[in-house]
Amino acid sequence: MRASERAYRALREEILDGVLAPGTALAEVEQANRLGVSRTPVREALARLEADGLATAASARVLQVSALDAASIVSLYEVREALEGQASRLAARRRDPARFAELRRRLAEAPELLDEGDDGLRAYYDVVDALDDEIEAAVANPMLAAALQSARLHSARVRRLARQHPERLRAAASEHLLIVDAIIAGDTDLAAHATHVHLHLSLRHALASIEERSALVSPTGTA
Repeated sequence: MRASERAYRALREEILDGVLAPGTALAEVEQANRLGVSRTPVREALARLEADGLATAASARVLQVSALDAASIVSLYEVREALEGQASRLAARRRDPARFAELRRRLAEAPELLDEGDDGLRAYYDVVDALDDEIEAAVANPMLAAALQSARLHSARVRRLARQHPERLRAAASEHLLIVDAIIAGDTDLAAHATHVHLHLSLRHALASIEERSALVSPTGTA
């Protein structure tokens, strides 16, 4: 694997996991020293992160990790609703019911994984990712798939806001079940509506989490 690819993957994962927080400066020299590569691979990696929208210009010569605030989250969900609502409709029209039936079984068991610590949380998200992949495969539209993947990259950052709220994750699992049931039934309108409800509740939780976090770090907030 090329050094630039290694640097890109390392930085991307740190941004998605919150290790590199929003607003963190991404200086070439510092990141090159930290990652143990030269500046050129880091420069290439940073250019890719900027193209992904995970890094933005703080000045003419310095990039920083993109903001994760209420405005950016609302913008993301506006895109997700348009893309994922249509994807659910198409999946319900074009699906193989047998493939979604097995996925439904895994989703029904997913809330139990949340009692198993970090490993269980990762397994829970593996099931959620499998649903995204199955919908994308059923849609069979490369252009829509590319747009969905871009939106999901940014959604991974928002996902962190629910990690410490297992009650939200359990509710989300039930919402995913409604989407899958609609897809299996071939009900395009219900699939789109269930997706809309899930995204609405997810957005509401994300905004509440941002507000709660802001209150904790503000001068008038309390710990």
